[in-house]
Amino acid sequence: MRTRIIAGAAICATAFALMPATAGFAADGPMGFDPIDGTPYSEATATWTEPFVIPEGYSQKLLADETVLDIYGDGVDDLTDMNTVNETGQQAGRYLYRTHEVGANGALSVVDLKTGQAKVIAQDPGWRRLDGIRWTPWGTILFAEETAGGRLFEAFLDPKDPTKVVKVETRTEVGILRHEGIEAIGDGTVFVIDELNGGSIYKFVPTTRGDLSDGQLYALKLTGLDDSAQLWSSATFGEKVGAFEWVALDMDLVVTDADAAANAVAATEFGRPEDVEVIGSTLYVANTSEDRVVAIDLNSNVLSSFVQSGLNVPVEDAAAGVTGFNNPDNLAQGPDGRLWMVEDNYLSDVWVAGLDTDHDGAADSVEQFASLKDSGAEISGIYFGKDPKTLFLNIQHPDKAQADGTWTITQR
Repeated sequence: MRTRIIAGAAICATAFALMPATAGFAADGPMGFDPIDGTPYSEATATWTEPFVIPEGYSQKLLADETVLDIYGDGVDDLTDMNTVNETGQQAGRYLYRTHEVGANGALSVVDLKTGQAKVIAQDPGWRRLDGIRWTPWGTILFAEETAGGRLFEAFLDPKDPTKVVKVETRTEVGILRHEGIEAIGDGTVFVIDELNGGSIYKFVPTTRGDLSDGQLYALKLTGLDDSAQLWSSATFGEKVGAFEWVALDMDLVVTDADAAANAVAATEFGRPEDVEVIGSTLYVANTSEDRVVAIDLNSNVLSSFVQSGLNVPVEDAAAGVTGFNNPDNLAQGPDGRLWMVEDNYLSDVWVAGLDTDHDGAADSVEQFASLKDSGAEISGIYFGKDPKTLFLNIQHPDKAQADGTWTITQR
């Protein structure tokens, strides 16, 4: 996740009137809420005691920041990025694992959700810009580097102690690229993206479930466009919808440069795809530069614009105080199957998409759940673990000292 300070699009406050009517989410039920009033542009500060504006009926609590675990010291931000918990196996749901997106000597840390203890469980001088992290259905942790030449790693844990890493393998077969979001599903398939303007969306199918050392990497390619139209363009990204196919890539090239392998087959390019999340049979991808989250139906092989600024969410204009959807970044599945989204933006917002009940490919409603108050920070690592009433969020590079870390927002 890269820091981006956005001044906002040139649009007046009447943007709200141009959006389709949206119904608020009921305040009852799992993570039900009444939307907040908007992004607190006039209240940004580095002297907060609680960092988020949240709905009524919720509370926020510090889980671990640099006053609890300071990995790099000397005023250097830990750059806490994304989260996952041990979703299966021994003491499932007890341990929260985090990546730290520093330029070198990257680390994995764990927080014991029962005791509050936090510690580093893996670190390497050669790990750069660690970002995405995901618990796999076969009981390992995938994490990766968000940088040119980025690698995907697989950490194997001690079966008797989920806080001990016994080995880490590099999984080049899943692609050398600018990794961020990672998704692993029950049949062994792994979805990844290449985080740049012109990045593609990928699917890795292992030869044997749970063995990522051998398999085939595919890239998504829309079938209704000629090869020239597959290229990234800020002017035409909205046209990148419709039927698609997964195109097999040259594996000899994948293990050195997956972007080059995707370019060789004219795979569809998107504007900084950053995170992926599978809910049911749909793969969601956050395209940051497009202010858009796309929905990819894995059964019908059709891609649609699920949430998009100007489509079913207002265009943001921070200067005018208009809250909108700007630079979507990390995604999470909520306890009732809704898609939760955070922005790589100043000030970062948390949004929740409703369902697509009219089956037009777009969410029927999109509501603002929370917003960050720190004047220099962004939210990262949105995640639900085993407790359906608790949301985990990271705060990255805040103006407030020693505050890089993880918070929970809990439904009371």
